[in-house]
Amino acid sequence: MAKPLSRKLRDAFYYRVWRRLVAVWDRIRGRLRSREAPAGDELETQPVRLHVGCGRHAFEGWVNTDIQAYPEVDLVLDITQGIPHRRLERVYSEHFLEHLDVEAAIAFLVECNEKLVSDGWLRLSTPNLDWVWTYVYSPEAGGDRLLRGIHANRSFYGWRHRFLWNRELLEAALHAAGFAEIRWCEYGVSELPEFRGRERHETYPDHEGCPHVLIVEARRGTHDPGELAALRRTLQSEFHDHMAD
Repeated sequence: MAKPLSRKLRDAFYYRVWRRLVAVWDRIRGRLRSREAPAGDELETQPVRLHVGCGRHAFEGWVNTDIQAYPEVDLVLDITQGIPHRRLERVYSEHFLEHLDVEAAIAFLVECNEKLVSDGWLRLSTPNLDWVWTYVYSPEAGGDRLLRGIHANRSFYGWRHRFLWNRELLEAALHAAGFAEIRWCEYGVSELPEFRGRERHETYPDHEGCPHVLIVEARRGTHDPGELAALRRTLQSEFHDHMAD
């Protein structure tokens, strides 16, 4: 005859069942909210403020999107499949770009520029590759080399990161995508009230001239196909060709 489960095992079982039910309910609520989001011609009436990869940090008055159906998400969206809105007033994303491979990231920037209205702005933040190299792994960084090796790999591959950017590379990608008036910002600081105090991601110590995270704003500009093609050729010869089997 089977022995009854101990109270500890029984409580652990009930806890797992409860967590599973909460996760299912979160997905259902997220999908219901995404169905309520405007679509089609309704998106043409007013420019929208798009918050990409919002997670559990929704902005009031914005269309909050994420690939996961959190309760806070207005629109469940895989951004690599395109942005459904045709007129954007503002676009914001925090620690999102590094989760895309480089070609998908450039395609995202190009589409944002194309769909922003004439005075539309983009603001995004992403880990700074130069900070990782200089203050996490360089020989001058000091500390335990074993741990620094682990921490460097955490920066590159942890949290499902796909491609890390430094300032020069990100600026080149923004220019190639057509953006103008590119400006580098501090955490939570902006000339535009819609972007002030938006950052929520955990922070690490900055160093003079080398912040741990890049925060950039850029206004919609004129797209130059030649500049974009030149950047893609460089990426092909210096990156993609070396990744081929």
